[in-house]
Amino acid sequence: MFAQLASIHPLLPPVVGLLALLTGAIVIDLIAKRLLVGTVRAFAKRTSFTWDDTLVEHNVFGRLTQVLPALIVFVSVPFVPGLQDGVVQLIRNVAMGYMALVLTLALTALLSAANTIYAASPAARHRPLKGFVQLAQIVVWIFGGVMIIAAVLDRSPLLLLTGFGAMTAILLLVFKDTILSLVASVQLTAQDMVRVGDWIEMPQFGADGDVVDVQLHTVKVQNWDKTITTVPTHRLITDSFKNWRGMSQSGARRIKRGILVDVSSIRFQTPDEIEHFRCFALLQDYIGNKEQELADYNEGLASEVSAEVNRRRLTNVGTFRAYAYNYLKNHPKIHKGMTLIVRQLGPGPEGLPLEVYCFTNTTEWAVFEDIQSDIFDHLLAIVPEFGLRLYQKPAGSDVAKLSVGMQEAQPASSATIERTT
Repeated sequence: MFAQLASIHPLLPPVVGLLALLTGAIVIDLIAKRLLVGTVRAFAKRTSFTWDDTLVEHNVFGRLTQVLPALIVFVSVPFVPGLQDGVVQLIRNVAMGYMALVLTLALTALLSAANTIYAASPAARHRPLKGFVQLAQIVVWIFGGVMIIAAVLDRSPLLLLTGFGAMTAILLLVFKDTILSLVASVQLTAQDMVRVGDWIEMPQFGADGDVVDVQLHTVKVQNWDKTITTVPTHRLITDSFKNWRGMSQSGARRIKRGILVDVSSIRFQTPDEIEHFRCFALLQDYIGNKEQELADYNEGLASEVSAEVNRRRLTNVGTFRAYAYNYLKNHPKIHKGMTLIVRQLGPGPEGLPLEVYCFTNTTEWAVFEDIQSDIFDHLLAIVPEFGLRLYQKPAGSDVAKLSVGMQEAQPASSATIERTT
């Protein structure tokens, strides 16, 4: 057959032989994928294990079957009639390089499948290995690339590795930023410091918003004003930043805000005021328990306690603090399983700070702000009920009222002086 073809044209035998070899390799590839991969997929579905399903999903077996057609070409190409030795060697080298490429792809897919299997285990929450797997894949690709080039050029891999080692110093200088970013990416992934969707703050870069992309060299942050800030990946390791993921995962958001009480308005409560506060549903238990506590304490005093100055008494600021606590405790939007405190801070030039420290049961920003505003709307409005005044620095209207009062008082004083005279 090949002799008849050679009599027609000398190039027909090698061309027909190569086409027949290529067709056979494709047929073998299709059969191998249908039989081997199909059988493995059906077997994985019937088993109760999950690791075999993961291997199938990452196409590990499908990539391994691609070695067969390249192996057939590598073995059979010398038997194609009419091919020169140089062409045969070139085809064998390309087939060998293709096999090295397929094995590299299969090994990286195997590493990805191993990481997926490990990520499903409880230990992955505390010790993720994704960064190390990515680093191993890079190493596999480096050595795989060396093997592919060595196979195509028909050279020893050691020769290429030796040249690669001699260029290490230059590569380190040229790719310094890339290496820093690579190390930072591995650390960020290994320690699970940043994910896409995290809210982070880096004031030194003007970044305050959601992470939208994590690349090798940069991390993109979409700020709340919809601008984009690009942060070098390695700066997330060398610099400090705040990640709000813990808040989002907890399902609660903290309120930490205070009001300033004028110290001169703080005083003991009168019996009439105490009776008035018994009408407050949020203070009924507090008034009863506190009165019993104070009565027990005062009865136990060894000295004369007839004078009020010697006895413990209810104060308006303490009653207001109890009211604020009970109000928050019964608020439907406040998280009941987290810290709830209404506390006094140290008094200062601006009065006595009363701080509210609690958590809402939602993390949505707009809803959180509404809840916080509603709470302080109520607390600020009810402060006068306790005989307290809020501290506020004198405004322009206050100064104007004071000057008007002084002007009105001045003529009266002058008239008095004249009558005296």
